[in-house]
Amino acid sequence: MSAGNSGEAHTATAARVSAQRGSHDDVVARGRRTVVRRKRLPDAADEYRWRSDPELAKFDASRPVQTPFEAYERNWSFDYRFTDMAGRSFAIEDENGRHIGNVMYYNIDSARSEAELGVSIGEPERWSQGYGSDAVEALVKALFDEGRPDGRASARLNRLYLHTLDWNRRAQRAFQKAGFTVSGTSWRDGHTFIVMESRRIWAPSRTAVREAVA
Repeated sequence: MSAGNSGEAHTATAARVSAQRGSHDDVVARGRRTVVRRKRLPDAADEYRWRSDPELAKFDASRPVQTPFEAYERNWSFDYRFTDMAGRSFAIEDENGRHIGNVMYYNIDSARSEAELGVSIGEPERWSQGYGSDAVEALVKALFDEGRPDGRASARLNRLYLHTLDWNRRAQRAFQKAGFTVSGTSWRDGHTFIVMESRRIWAPSRTAVREAVA
């Protein structure tokens, strides 16, 4: 191989690695142990594996996906290319850059400045190690401090809430660790859910402080 070809091959390899890791623009929030980033097409295979698992489906009180992967990937790709899903549903990576779960916000109520939050760690070997609470805490901070990452930065959220099954104590402890408190209960399709919430802490601006002192 000539020096020219070697240089071209090296550049192509570097480009592939960079694409796999994603650019800094992909990152929505950084926790102590996790990175919350925008999703990429290869993530669809991980999500399909997780969502077709009957054991994992129990934690969402949902039915496992049974459609063929080709159909799932096609619908997944459409949602992330042509809907607002890409701006509110994100991948969670661990310290090694491995895609281990997802975190999202939805049911957005702009009038009340609130939205529902959801998180799932799909890799069981990453359970009970603080990855879920770390990713939730990072995304919540980003949403409260920087605004929504869907291009509507001015539409800040003041309250985030979530539902978790009443028997899932592990998840409830993780959400409490991320700053959520119990606010009530709800019932759906024969399941009882604990409702938890986190509210944006308002701090007076410097201008307001100066005016109050004056």
